[in-house]
Amino acid sequence: MYKLSLIDKISLLIVIFGSINWGLIGLFNFNLVKFIFGMIPLLERLIYIAVGLSGVNTLLFIKKSRSVS
Repeated sequence: MYKLSLIDKISLLIVIFGSINWGLIGLFNFNLVKFIFGMIPLLERLIYIAVGLSGVNTLLFIKKSRSVS
C-alpha cells in the first residue's frame, strides 16, 4: 500500500480548496481566492499555480497508488 507523503497530503488539501473555489464560482459567481488574495495579484497567481501543480501531483499519486496495489 502506498503511504502518503507530506507533499501528497498538502496537494490533496490544496486540490480540495481549489475545487471548493470552483464550486463557489459556479454557484454564486464568487471567487474566494480573489476575495482573500486579490489585493496582491502575484500572490493570487501563485495560488492558482499551486492548485494546478497540486492537481498534477494528485494525478501522479493516484497512478502510484494503483501500481502498488
